[in-house]
Amino acid sequence: MKNVTVSMEDSVAEWARLEAARRNTSVSRLVGEMLAEKMRHDDAYERALQDWVHRERTWASDGAAYPQRSELAK
Repeated sequence: MKNVTVSMEDSVAEWARLEAARRNTSVSRLVGEMLAEKMRHDDAYERALQDWVHRERTWASDGAAYPQRSELAK
């Protein structure tokens, strides 16, 4: 586990102290957990995006023009 120093505005530090106390944890652990959650979220998003980008498209056009919206409403 690495120790790091972070700089933040006084109001942010105060919020972090209050939030950590509310969760019965330290500011260090709170920040670490928030960053870990952000990392998991971003990794999941990236995996989902790559899955979508590389997915086989079954709805591709056969070369014919797509129908106009007015034609679909009939």
